[in-house]
Amino acid sequence: MSDIHEQLKKRRQALGLKQEDMHLRVGMSRQQYQRLESKGNPRLDTLELIAKGLKMEVMLIPQEKLRDVRDYLDGKKAIGGAITLKGTATVGKASPADNPWDGLLDEDES
Repeated sequence: MSDIHEQLKKRRQALGLKQEDMHLRVGMSRQQYQRLESKGNPRLDTLELIAKGLKMEVMLIPQEKLRDVRDYLDGKKAIGGAITLKGTATVGKASPADNPWDGLLDEDES
């Protein structure tokens, strides 16, 4: 199962939803959703619809920021504050360069 398929499944389960519940959330039958969650290759508009139904967002992250963003989401790094590891004490103060979100959504000014 691909990473995105696993994320959809885990999020649906975390929300306490069954595959058939997606019909009410996004208008997709259980069979369609099950196929998509297991091996489907959704179009972008379908993926955005499913993400909305699961209270998620689709976002493109620059490769050079991916590790920092994953660390933050895994609780290994705080933004603009202390860097922490899950279940441990503070490791140190984060510098502005440690902020994975810094400049992520900056618009091109050209």
